[in-house]
Amino acid sequence: MRSGCCVCFSTSGASYIGNQLVSNWLHLFLHTSLVPSTMDLTLWQYQFRIIMLGDSTVGKSSLLKRYTEDLFLESINQTVGVDFYVHFLEVEPGVRVKLQFWDTAGQERFRSVTRSYYRNSVGGLLVFDMTNRASFEHIKEWHKEVCERVQPHRVLFVLVGQKSDQEEQGERVVSREEAEKLAGQLGVPYVEASAKTGQNVKQSFELLARRVYQGLLSGEVELQEGWDGVKCAAPQALQLHRASLAQLSTPPKNSKKCCG
Repeated sequence: MRSGCCVCFSTSGASYIGNQLVSNWLHLFLHTSLVPSTMDLTLWQYQFRIIMLGDSTVGKSSLLKRYTEDLFLESINQTVGVDFYVHFLEVEPGVRVKLQFWDTAGQERFRSVTRSYYRNSVGGLLVFDMTNRASFEHIKEWHKEVCERVQPHRVLFVLVGQKSDQEEQGERVVSREEAEKLAGQLGVPYVEASAKTGQNVKQSFELLARRVYQGLLSGEVELQEGWDGVKCAAPQALQLHRASLAQLSTPPKNSKKCCG
């Protein structure tokens, strides 16, 4: 899959007054093109909205910075409320997806703000810090909280163990076996990544994008009016694609299995 251009936008700081999100301009940004036409960013077949989940300081913002800008900052301000990123990805030849990322604050005082973004998300990156056991133990809470608030929609997840570069320094306190066991309990893939070195960062995001795309083709993920988790530029083309896939997966009546 090929990555494309990205647009990053922050709603931090002055955008929050008494936990009230100033959202009019953000809504305009999401639903119109405010970028130069020469960048051709409006040409996409699908739009997926993905939310970043996990405790404060686990490295959610650093992962996004690395993926969307290929940057790593040793010191980065904590997210206040929600930050917003856009990235364009070719999930298969000729199929371009606009990925909208909501980078949520992990602090409890912003939870009322971040919860409002759960319902309109189709994907979630559950991030913990491998050097912080508490952040790992809170993953189930994050997962449960989202699942309870997205009904009747479904969110697909990937579990990410962040700061894998710290293993060589002996600072790791959550083993791979523990993380894989948790991933199995939640029914999600697990990836170990490092925003600092870039290891597996791209793979983490694109694994989730691929899961959503395949779910859309299989019917596991459905387009629904009034839901912004997934948008499709040409819904009829999606139905035709699904029909052709169904035909390919259905063997002729007279065919015989050649192997068991």
